Amino acid sequence: MHFLSRELEAYIAASSEPEPELLAELTRETHLKVLRPRMITGHHQGRVLSLFSRLMRPQRILEIGTYTGYSALCLAEGLPKGGQLHTIDKNEELKEMQRRYFDRSPYGQQIIQHTGLALEIIPGLDDTFDLVFIDAEKEEYADYLEAILPRTRSGSLILLDNVLWSGKVLDDPANDRVTESLKKLNAALPRDPRLQVVMLPIRDGLTGCMVR
Repeated sequence: MHFLSRELEAYIAASSEPEPELLAELTRETHLKVLRPRMITGHHQGRVLSLFSRLMRPQRILEIGTYTGYSALCLAEGLPKGGQLHTIDKNEELKEMQRRYFDRSPYGQQIIQHTGLALEIIPGLDDTFDLVFIDAEKEEYADYLEAILPRTRSGSLILLDNVLWSGKVLDDPANDRVTESLKKLNAALPRDPRLQVVMLPIRDGLTGCMVR
């Protein structure tokens, strides 16, 4: 669902920082070679992620759901020298493509890939994360949150993507487990005493949670 007209979305993108050429190339290759290319983060949201990261200057970033690597590259733009980004994806077939673009960026040596199920990988990560981006299995968002909270600190920022789910969160979720799980999560997050929460109407919905 497009919440704004395509013309207005184009105007917003044109009124934001230009998309880096490497990311524009990644977008083109994703659309040519990868299934469900609409999953890619894209220009405007990518610049939003970059801005958050640059403001925070996080030493450690965790991304759950790499896809072809676009959002990881945006988040990595805020890494200071010595900082690291850990990104997790279950799709082994995309690993080479991700790495190819990571290594062409200035952040290649700072991006660490993990292939497998996030809920199995996260317990093995010893770092404390300053910034977390969640964009993987929607039914597992609540589980991801519980798994990562012990690995954050006061002031850490957790971002959850696709929380509007193409507007389906306004529908009756009968027989739709994904929509039902997102509606429950969206209702629960503002009442969670561990978090300060705001939902932003960016693309398909982006919720920001600051750890108290």
